[in-house]
Amino acid sequence: MSTAKILVVDDEPFNLDIVAEYLDEMDFDLVMVESGEAAWDELSRPDSCFDLVLLDRMMPGMDGIQVLKKIKGDERLHGIPVIMQTAATSPEQVREGLAAGAFYYLTKPFEGEALQTIIRSALDDMRTRRELNANLADHAVALACIKEGEFFVRTLDEARKLASFIALLGPQPETLAMGLSELLVNGVEHGNLGIDFAEKSRLREADCWESEIQRRIGLPENRDKKVHLRVRGEIQRWVFEITDDGEGFDWRRFLDFDPERAFAPNGRGIALSRQLSFSTLTYIPPGNKVVVTVPRGSELEGQGPQ
Repeated sequence: MSTAKILVVDDEPFNLDIVAEYLDEMDFDLVMVESGEAAWDELSRPDSCFDLVLLDRMMPGMDGIQVLKKIKGDERLHGIPVIMQTAATSPEQVREGLAAGAFYYLTKPFEGEALQTIIRSALDDMRTRRELNANLADHAVALACIKEGEFFVRTLDEARKLASFIALLGPQPETLAMGLSELLVNGVEHGNLGIDFAEKSRLREADCWESEIQRRIGLPENRDKKVHLRVRGEIQRWVFEITDDGEGFDWRRFLDFDPERAFAPNGRGIALSRQLSFSTLTYIPPGNKVVVTVPRGSELEGQGPQ
C-alpha cells in the first residue's frame, strides 16, 4: 500500500507542529501550508494527488469553509475526504461544515489518538470508494438487459463488490455504488452482527473493526445470516430493497446529519447515502429493510431525498 499524502492547513505554525508530531509514527507524506490560498494553490496543481485534507476552519483570508466548497465544487478533487479541525463547534457551525462537504470534525484542542483514529477512518473510506469506482467499468455489459434480480452477501467485501456491480444500473454509478455499499455494509455489521454505533466507534479507535467483523461472521449463530438485495426495474426508476436477518434498529436518528456524530469516526453513512445517492430512501419497520430508488435517466438533478 502506497504512503498516503495529506495536506494540512492551519494559519498557526504551532498547530502544524503539533499535527506533525501526532502523525510522525504513521509514516504519512505531509504537506503543510499556513493559509487557505496556499492550500488551494497546492490542490489546484494539475499533478496534485492528495488522499486527505486536514483543514482549519477559522483562518484569515480564504477560510476553511471557502476552501472546502472549492474542493467539493471541483470534479477532480471532490472525492477527497476533508477533516475540519475547529474550535467553532455550535450545531449551526457544524451543520454548515457538513453541508459544505466535511465528513469529519475534530474539536480543538484534540488528542493525538483521536486524530489518528479519524484519519484512519477517512483513508479507509477513500480507499473503499476508489476500489468501488475501479470495479464499475468491468461489469457494464453484464447488466445491460436486467429487469429484476435477487442477490445476497455475507461479508463486507461481498457487499462492496455487489454494490459496484449493481450501481451500473443507475444514472450516476459512482454515487450509487457508494450509497448501496453503505446500506449493504450496514446490514452486515449492524443488522446481522449486532454492532451498534457506540461499539463500532470503539472498534474503530482500536483499529480492529474489520477483524472483529470477520470473527463474528464465523460464529455459529451468524453463519447462515445474509443481507438480501432485490433489484426491480420500473418504467421511470430502479427500486432496490435491502433486507438483513437482524431484529431492526431505530433508523430515524440516522437519516440526517447529527452534529453530535460529526466528531465520531462513523455514523454518517445512511445520511450521506440519503443525501447523495438516492431519490428516495425509506426504512420499513422494525428497521431491517430499506427501500431506495434512483431514476432511469441521465441525472439525479432535482431529485431531493424523500
